Formats: sequence, C-alpha cells, structure tokens
Amino acid sequence: MVGVGGQGAILTAKVLVAGLMQAGYDVKMSEVHGMSQRGGSVSTQVHWGDKVYSPVIGPGAADIVVAFEKMEAVRYANFLKPGGVAVINDYEMPSSTVAAGLCQYPQGCLEAMQSHFKCYTLNAAQIALDLGSAKCMNIVLFGAMTRALHMDDIDWESVIRDTVPPKFLELNLKAFRAGRDAAQ
Repeated sequence: MVGVGGQGAILTAKVLVAGLMQAGYDVKMSEVHGMSQRGGSVSTQVHWGDKVYSPVIGPGAADIVVAFEKMEAVRYANFLKPGGVAVINDYEMPSSTVAAGLCQYPQGCLEAMQSHFKCYTLNAAQIALDLGSAKCMNIVLFGAMTRALHMDDIDWESVIRDTVPPKFLELNLKAFRAGRDAAQ
C-alpha cells in the first residue's frame, strides 16, 4: 500500500493484517514513513502465506499495489510482478514541489499503469466524500482491494468492527461496501 502521509495507508495495512491473521495466515508487515509528516511518500508491505520469512517484498514480486494517490502508483509500479494488479485512487495530491510551482504534476499516470497491469481505478476520494467524510477514503480502497483479490473468505466487516473506533464504525462499513462495489 502506497500513498502520501496522512492518507491512512498504514492503518489500512493494519486492518489487512488483522484479517489475515484471523484467517490463519502467517503475516509480516513493514512500513516506511519517509517524509510522510510533510506530505511525502508512505509505503507499507504486507506479505502473507502459509509461512512467511520476511516482510520485504522485492521489486517485481508483489501481487498487488494499492495506491492511495495515482502518482504513487507509478512510483511503486516496479514492485508489481508481471500480471500484477493495481488498485488506484484516481486522486492527485500535489507534492510540495508541485504545490510550490517548481514542477508540474505528471500526466498519464493512470494510462501508464493500465498499459502494463490489470488496474482497478476508482475515485475513492469522491466516494468517501459522498459518504460524508474524506477520511474514510482508505477503507474505500481497502474494500476495492479485497474485491480485486477475491478475498471473500474473510469476514472483513467483522475485522473492521474490531479495529475501527465505534464512532467511525458505520461510516467505515459503508466505505468498505462502496469500495467493493466500485471494484466490480
């Protein structure tokens, strides 16, 4: 999972890890914050299977990349294996250099990804706003990811109930369902 600081990539990875562990998988997770507090890139890797020895997934080995921002999808595309899947939020968060006018936001990010990988592209930000809060964008993407990977054997709504604070529970359940619907 890749994004920009504050988008919820690490929290989303923790929901994924909780569900996978409940399902009996061996799971390892690593995270890189970088300059996340200043709007920089954030990535987290979740590696699961019958037996996992390392949390690190090397270049060309990932089954899926979930990008919370479309430029981040391109930045981390080299981690996807041939035939890999990308779930991409069709959303732009200009970096500090773009915001300062020092460079332009790159065009063609989605097209570049679609020419090389199977992509599920959705505007998770707009879906989240339509549900009442941009803050549930991460769970919209999470729902899309579970659909893209056909992860239907795990009770994700139960995992969300166990993970999300009660006052945000209903919103996040709606976000999860909306993400799954958007990825069909």
